[in-house]
Amino acid sequence: MVDAARPRSATIEDVAAAAGVSRAAVSKVLRNAYGVSDSMRNRVSAAMTELEYRPRVAARAMRGRTYTIGIEIPDFGNQFFTRVLAGTTAALSDTAYQVVIAPAEHGLREGLRAIEALVDRQVDGLIVVSPRLEQSALERIARTTPLVMIGRHSPSEMYDTVAGDDAHGVDAAMSHLVELGHRQIAHLTLHESDPHEDGPHSVRLARYLETMALHGQADDDLVWRSDEGQESACAAVERALQSGSRATALFAAHDELALGAQRAIAELGAELSVVGYDDVPIASHPALGLTTVHQPGDLMGARAVHLLMERFEGRTVAAHEVFKPELRVRTSTRPPSLDG
Repeated sequence: MVDAARPRSATIEDVAAAAGVSRAAVSKVLRNAYGVSDSMRNRVSAAMTELEYRPRVAARAMRGRTYTIGIEIPDFGNQFFTRVLAGTTAALSDTAYQVVIAPAEHGLREGLRAIEALVDRQVDGLIVVSPRLEQSALERIARTTPLVMIGRHSPSEMYDTVAGDDAHGVDAAMSHLVELGHRQIAHLTLHESDPHEDGPHSVRLARYLETMALHGQADDDLVWRSDEGQESACAAVERALQSGSRATALFAAHDELALGAQRAIAELGAELSVVGYDDVPIASHPALGLTTVHQPGDLMGARAVHLLMERFEGRTVAAHEVFKPELRVRTSTRPPSLDG
């Protein structure tokens, strides 16, 4: 039974009548089509606001677009990912596109399920932030839906990539520690990091191992592994320090791990220089003063949006963008103590 008291939703015809234009003109404004004058766009936008008009996603899909972009985020606890998300939403602020977010916080299977759920919603394009997903699965999806992978280093001809220059970032972090006098430098990374893979943590691990070998310090005991999150990182560092590790410095694969390490060091009263990676907002807090490798997550997110827009406009050749990180030196690093 229809509720007679419930107000009827405005239609595209209502918007056209209120704006004094044709239905086709409203459609052009909704599609951000070429040739729409500012005057027409303003009249139609004002009418849509007044009537609280909401284009139906299903109807848009039938016309070829839904004006939605799907973003898969693997870990909302990681502030770098939220910075990437902020960059994407800012880049879309003056467009007709909206963001649909799919969390995937429980491993690779959930990541793939989240992406497929976005595809089922008929998003026009995808931004994917879980770099360990199988390349074959990503390429299968990219055949039908434009896709930008953030963080992956092995280029594909099927989808675009946006990544940081992780090798350069590790070089900057390790050079800083070596110049301070550290030689026993531990690396805190995730359990799944594999130096033979192409994800950011894997590339950072591989470069760390290369650097340590150059200094004659290749030691498996200096690779400490953790699950995601500050609690797990704190526990991993506590175990390593309580086992008698001779490390005088720690390079963490990302800032969430570094922050957990700082907590363990403080609780144990240990002396250990710490370098993180990403430069999340809290890293610069005076109480933490985390030396870290800065990645412009907001610019990377915005670039991913621009690459999708280029795909929508007809580009077919894959693009692979690399951003150069910078070391931000703060108070968490210092020369090793004389008895270290």
